[in-house]
Amino acid sequence: MSLTEYRPGTAFPGVVGRTFDVSEPAWPEPLRARGGAPNVLFIVLDDTGYGQLGCFGSPIKTPNLDSLAVNGLVYNNMHTTALCSPTRTCILTGRNHHSNNMACITEASTGYPGYNGYVPFENGFLAEMLLQHGYNTYALGKWHLTAAEQISAAGPYDRWPLGRGFERFYGFLGGETHQYYPELVYDNHQVEPPKTPEEGYTLNEDLADRAISFIADAKQVAPNKPFFMYYATGAQHAPHHVPKEWADQYAGQFDDGWDAYRQKVFARQKELGIAPEDAELSRHDPDVPEWNTLSDDERRLYARMMEVFAGFLTHTDHHIGRVLDFLREIGELDNTLVMAISDNGASSEGGPTGSVNENLFFNNVPESLEENLARIDELGSPTTFNHYAWGWTWAGDTPFRRWKRETYRGGISDPFIVSWPAGIKARGEVRTQYAHAVDMVPTVLDALGLEPPATIKGVTQSPIEGVSFAHTLEDGSAETKRHTQYFEMMGHRSIYQDGWRAVCPWPGTSFAEAGMPFGTPIPYEKLTELDARHWELYHVAEDFAENNNVAADNRDKLIEMIGQWYVEAGKYNVLPVDGRGVQRFAEERPVIARDRTSYTYYPGTQSVATNAAVRVLNRSHSITAIVDVPEGGAEGVLLSQGGIDSGYAFYMVGGKLKWCHNYVDKERHYVESTDVVPAGEHELRFEFEVTAPPDVPAGKGAGGRAQLYVDGELVGAAEVPVTTPLALGLTGGVMVGRATGAPVTPDYSPPAEFTGVLRKVVVDASGELIEDDEAALRMIMARQ
Repeated sequence: MSLTEYRPGTAFPGVVGRTFDVSEPAWPEPLRARGGAPNVLFIVLDDTGYGQLGCFGSPIKTPNLDSLAVNGLVYNNMHTTALCSPTRTCILTGRNHHSNNMACITEASTGYPGYNGYVPFENGFLAEMLLQHGYNTYALGKWHLTAAEQISAAGPYDRWPLGRGFERFYGFLGGETHQYYPELVYDNHQVEPPKTPEEGYTLNEDLADRAISFIADAKQVAPNKPFFMYYATGAQHAPHHVPKEWADQYAGQFDDGWDAYRQKVFARQKELGIAPEDAELSRHDPDVPEWNTLSDDERRLYARMMEVFAGFLTHTDHHIGRVLDFLREIGELDNTLVMAISDNGASSEGGPTGSVNENLFFNNVPESLEENLARIDELGSPTTFNHYAWGWTWAGDTPFRRWKRETYRGGISDPFIVSWPAGIKARGEVRTQYAHAVDMVPTVLDALGLEPPATIKGVTQSPIEGVSFAHTLEDGSAETKRHTQYFEMMGHRSIYQDGWRAVCPWPGTSFAEAGMPFGTPIPYEKLTELDARHWELYHVAEDFAENNNVAADNRDKLIEMIGQWYVEAGKYNVLPVDGRGVQRFAEERPVIARDRTSYTYYPGTQSVATNAAVRVLNRSHSITAIVDVPEGGAEGVLLSQGGIDSGYAFYMVGGKLKWCHNYVDKERHYVESTDVVPAGEHELRFEFEVTAPPDVPAGKGAGGRAQLYVDGELVGAAEVPVTTPLALGLTGGVMVGRATGAPVTPDYSPPAEFTGVLRKVVVDASGELIEDDEAALRMIMARQ
């Protein structure tokens, strides 16, 4: 008797008799994808500019991504939102970023529709859609789509990857992570990297390993079951971490500087058909010095920063290639629809001089050319947290002007590659049709022959706002179906309409020309003035790089497009226009647990994310650990926060009690007990008493007196002249009984587990807290 199946929710077609021998069984039909359904692979690079991939004219070697272009299509007119999380919501939902409530990153959310940072459940993710059609769904790498206050172990978990349709996740939840000591989450819990940097660990390799294993796990059981994989590298976001041999292959290749790089890349883009033959290179950016005006030492340092970035990108491409090679090996690559994109233009968060330690900038500590040169050979290593100078940012967005966070083309025009050998006959062609990241979801659904679901988990779905470009996959001459697209990022606005772009830059065409920094607020009166006088107009169908502002000669067209921007703004929850920086970051947001002065932490628990952790900077505080010390003494960390770039640790070494404050990797201040701590149960206590006020604008946190106590008896004291003013480590939350990330001090090596019995640690932070919201905003914005 053949097996009888029936669709769940329909009547049972079998027979139920009084006994088995007079009954006929039937089974609910398993959810199966249609025969031959392709796999879908989204590769999302971070902070990679239009002119940084080999197939987009760069001298940086990206052979694996280039192979996708050779066997598929390159789109030279793809656009994003100019920022990380907003773009990623577009990629995954097919709705605009304000419709996703992701106008900015979640750390800069505000209490308005379009801005609150909670992606609505009525805006389903592609993973949720494809689950309904029998797909496996995997997410790897960077997430950054959950409110910052909701990524601790207290949850809620409904906006973590597994809550939004992904069956498996391996990566990090925030905006950036240390590439050698990442803050990893596996599904819904934290895990440690499988090996150490000394053993050759890099996040790029780990993500590729895990991606391959996810695919293999399912394919060995159900080879006919397709998958959707969202593969979002932490690269090319800072820190630019890569083993030295990868950077060294570019030795000397950028010695002629960013001006020469632009010229070479632009010429190559014309050869490849990426840029039109009659295109003009955009102007020299006023915020970037001419390469030939720099000193020899500056040129040597900045060239090495670019060598490290290039090596990092080639390393990233290599491990992407391993995933592609595995798909080829198992016979799945040809029937995998691959879309590769960057989330925004190249990043300028390294500032005009770049950095060996990004955390200097976020703590207002000035960069030192001499100190950075002294560490030039460490760039890319686990001991740095490096970023290149923004001259390379500008060059990385060749041929366009400006960069990430701004809605000129340098911020919103991104490399985009599509490959699907079994589904697309065209090979190695350039597509010029206008497209936006919101168009990826409807294109996938169109290519797969699927309709968007009416409901997901019982929630009625909103309309898809993207427009399919599936018709262009075979027909290079087909007209684009997207005629209008608005842009807004922290008050910087623009709109595309049928070959024209209107741009209203904020705070101006450059920081130098505006005389104002990023994040300057826009009051009502200023917005009125901007709308009346400061919109620019470009005929991008003829002016590829937005060089010729024709607003004065096309006033009617400009007024029409400004009006259309407001139509789009009303449609997609873009208002209120908000150029704020400091105030936006400082706004109060709903939290699960209110701020308090006493925090109790327990061993064996997960690291506590910075947004949910105690804040001890610039205030008197104490740390008390209740321990049992075994015979022979104890070693290891009692409590730590931060890492090699900045942080503090309370620990035991050589049987003695010790505390260290890492001041942005420039100085380390210690206090140590005079004697070893004897065996037995003890109360170990550290106290910091503020004795000198902070000078936050000058990059100096409060000075104070550090004291150690064992069972109430003073056993050590030291004066600490300066502490970190604002940011305790760009990665690394509060850890108890261990310290697994890049170490605060060379006194211990990860994981530095406490070898005694640790019962609990209590941090009392009832001292006055002094903050600088403006500098704190810069830190948050860089973690995009």
